Amino acid sequence: MPEFRGTTICAVKKDGKTAIAGDGQVTMGESVVFKNNAVKVRRIYGGKVVLGFAGSVSDAFSLSERFEGMLNKFSGNLMRSAVELAELWRNDKMVRKLEAMMIVADKDQLLIVSGNGEVIEPDGGVCAIGSGGNYALAAARALSQETDYPAEEIAYKALKIASEICVFTNDHITVETV
Repeated sequence: MPEFRGTTICAVKKDGKTAIAGDGQVTMGESVVFKNNAVKVRRIYGGKVVLGFAGSVSDAFSLSERFEGMLNKFSGNLMRSAVELAELWRNDKMVRKLEAMMIVADKDQLLIVSGNGEVIEPDGGVCAIGSGGNYALAAARALSQETDYPAEEIAYKALKIASEICVFTNDHITVETV
């Protein structure tokens, strides 16, 4: 059975706001666009946390649900929840096989939770994951450093640029800000 993949997620933290943007494309295998308007960025924990996920769709949903469970367990502490999820990811045989990555943010922190069970706080308040992540990251860094655009606009424009380069990224963009 082919895997459902194809996502780009980009996050920008600037001037006290963090925006996470994601495209809407789900690709089946290497050559079929299965869906073009999926939502891969969402608010969780009563709207106080924004999460964007990339990778295998079912794995990403499973991880985001586990992360939300960790937030509930640790009273919304983003770093502690991310570290506990990463530890579970490394140590649990079933979870270890999940192929996904997440970017999570609250009003204070921006973190990448990687497929290796790592928690990374990005340099410069800009990060991106997924198939078009490198394109979005380059665009977001340039826009962040060279313009006065707010975080939400930078994240959106970076995804738009990535969608023009990466065949696994489209321009059906969802942005959430915290």
